[in-house]
Amino acid sequence: MLSLSSRTSLLGLALLSGLAGLPVAAQKAPATSDFHEWTLTPPMGWNSWDCYGPTVTEAEVKANADYMARYLKSSGWEYVVVDIRWYVGNDTAHGYNEKDPAFNLDAYGRFIPAVNRFPSAAGGKGFKPLADYMHAKGLKFGIHIMRGVPVVAVQRKLPVLGSKATAADIYSKEAQAGWLHDMYTVVAGRPGAQDYYNSLFKLYASWGVDFVKVDDLSSPYHKPEVEMIRKAIDLSGRKIVLSTSPGETPIAEAKHVQANANIWRTVGDFWDSWEQLKEHFEVCNRWSPYIRQGAFPDADMLPLGRLGLRAERVDDRMTRFTRDEQYTLMSLWSIFRSPLMFGGDLPSNDAFTLSLLTNKDVLALHHNSTHNRQLFRQGNLIAWTADDPKTGDKFLALFNAQDQELAPSNEAAWASSIITRQTPGQSQTVDVDITGATKLYLNVRDGGDDIAWDHADWLNPVVSKGSNTVSLSSLPWKTASAGWGSVTANKSVSGADLMVAGKIYERGIGTHSNSMI
Repeated sequence: MLSLSSRTSLLGLALLSGLAGLPVAAQKAPATSDFHEWTLTPPMGWNSWDCYGPTVTEAEVKANADYMARYLKSSGWEYVVVDIRWYVGNDTAHGYNEKDPAFNLDAYGRFIPAVNRFPSAAGGKGFKPLADYMHAKGLKFGIHIMRGVPVVAVQRKLPVLGSKATAADIYSKEAQAGWLHDMYTVVAGRPGAQDYYNSLFKLYASWGVDFVKVDDLSSPYHKPEVEMIRKAIDLSGRKIVLSTSPGETPIAEAKHVQANANIWRTVGDFWDSWEQLKEHFEVCNRWSPYIRQGAFPDADMLPLGRLGLRAERVDDRMTRFTRDEQYTLMSLWSIFRSPLMFGGDLPSNDAFTLSLLTNKDVLALHHNSTHNRQLFRQGNLIAWTADDPKTGDKFLALFNAQDQELAPSNEAAWASSIITRQTPGQSQTVDVDITGATKLYLNVRDGGDDIAWDHADWLNPVVSKGSNTVSLSSLPWKTASAGWGSVTANKSVSGADLMVAGKIYERGIGTHSNSMI
């Protein structure tokens, strides 16, 4: 059920002089290794994930870099990051190719770029020519990798550079990522384990890489591999910014990740969902005490502009965020001092999107403020504040997060408890009398699965009146929103079969929390 109320997404950003009596949480630079000096302000850049998924090409990366150099560099945007699976020559949009991936790797079990997608990598050049292209424009170059050692390197028993060990000597199948099976865990302490990570980052340093986003590292938190990666970067001889991903890093590990990484994720993958954006007020408040110079909690990417050209299960479209919601997003990320990584296709930007990315006052707050924190929250009325260290003035951001509130569960005609893989049959049966109703809402709420994703399927849903029965999956819905992907008839939200507890269902509706159909 849904109770409607108007959302007035008003927000203000002000610089207030002489505002006294505000609590100050000390945010001193960590007295650890020098790598914190590589990111004195939160990194800003573009990442290929939201618009190209695992299929981006060199030409598309260059096109986005050209736009950044022309329109955004002067505002502080500088990183261009190639996201996941740049080493697979035949990956697919709208879902990974795990059936017959064409992996590219060198003799030492290290993935290298697929030359059909990155032609300049031919002849063993790797990403150096592309990094050189960025550097010539005054930009910086980054890549995404998965934690661990490639499964194919283990299977081939490829040698580890700088060690007598092979990939088969350093791996474990335990804690392998459940959503992509390219890698195995590297077991710290085994002969060759540290050497493997050392060889990786020496290779990346030789390419001129400035930024590495390491996936499957944050949730669950793989402390031994975080430490091996930190050591490998320090030994590489290059200033490579370390970003950990995805999911919320355990708050109990805040001090550890702060001492080993420049950036760490506080949430799972963030898309253009108001429900997800609204949750960030609580997340940012939880993580604000751990903001440090050179070490920044990461609220994830900015799903703005044109998304989903060939993304993982996201359609080609402009962001679903309204303009008010986009102001909210940019204001909160900036006063929280999250890294700003734009996810849309930059050459497709409209004037409004460009204006968001070049607002001088907001970016000045993002670059230069200190003591960033929530001042108060009264329901949906929220205030954040920060200091201007140069003038002693205060920044103040005001948010009205009132929206179309979901009605309480006890007002629904029927509501299940949380359904998980441990629920018998992984499902619950719905049989409810809605006689007299003129509208039907199917609502799925958060199941608390973090990065494991709260997928949900309405299996064989029908409405009956007397002897007449109609399948809901055969009827068009007036509106349908999902926290991730698109609501789909007779398929899961990922586009795969509707499969629950090992059984495939021909009819139903695939969605994802938070969802309203």
